[in-house]
Amino acid sequence: MVTRIYTDPVYAKHEMPRGHPESALRMGAVDAALKSLPAGLAEQHTAAPISFEAIARAHPSAYIERLDALVPETGMIALDPDTHAGPHSLIAARTASGSLAEAIDAVMDQEATNAFIASRPPGHHAERTRAMGFCLINHVAIGARHAIAVHGVERVAIIDFDVHHGNGTQDIFWDDPSVLYVSTHQSPHYPGTGAASETGAGNILNLPLSAGTDGARYRPIFKDHVVSAVDAFAPDLLILSAGFDAHRDDPLGDIRLTEDDFVWITQEMMDCADRSCGGRLVSLLEGGYDLAALGRCVAAHVTTLASANS
Repeated sequence: MVTRIYTDPVYAKHEMPRGHPESALRMGAVDAALKSLPAGLAEQHTAAPISFEAIARAHPSAYIERLDALVPETGMIALDPDTHAGPHSLIAARTASGSLAEAIDAVMDQEATNAFIASRPPGHHAERTRAMGFCLINHVAIGARHAIAVHGVERVAIIDFDVHHGNGTQDIFWDDPSVLYVSTHQSPHYPGTGAASETGAGNILNLPLSAGTDGARYRPIFKDHVVSAVDAFAPDLLILSAGFDAHRDDPLGDIRLTEDDFVWITQEMMDCADRSCGGRLVSLLEGGYDLAALGRCVAAHVTTLASANS
């Protein structure tokens, strides 16, 4: 089998204000990094936008209909101070979720070993009924519910190593014991959620990190808590909210990880997937706002995922 990469030109069309950190330049950096990888390392794919019905597994239909009605035919609207939408924004978000769903299909049907979705806008801040933090819809939540509904998966683990807490993912799965949500994130930091005391139905594990945490401090925390939690949960599918804004060069955070640390995280998650679910792992891009660091981290992440095929 092979590692799949899902990309699409529509991601660069998602409109944000000039100078916004979540800009189309991010896709340029990611695309350049993916093109630099050795030929044949991974297969590139595109996918159709996900249906409104599939989104409704994670977000109420009324929210999606309202969001669709708000998207302008021209120009741009602000959904909150950080989150904007233009004519291509919702189709880009739906394509990201559609790519994740197709990647899950491929992994579950043993057509791919694992997969990475290189997309924007990100999704983990999107709550059930609220767009925020650059996010319109919650891709990993939609993907997890797709796996449960379509493939009969009983347990999904979502591991979020973005520098920001995935408040939206936590909100959607707060009382759903079929999904384990684990987040490492800087605290205090945006969006202000993610305290260790926030545990949902016992399926939420938050690991707040102080500013300045580097790889030497991060790795034992991840090994002792994240890996142990995933092993104990024994998921049928592992989904990564792959935020690379915990990199030491990122302007939106103060965690001090390097590319080597992200390689280590990726390998640890692949090992967990091997132990629990036959290696079934899919990863979706969340944050990462220093363009050079983002490109290097994506290349390292995909190269590590592809090492499962050798």
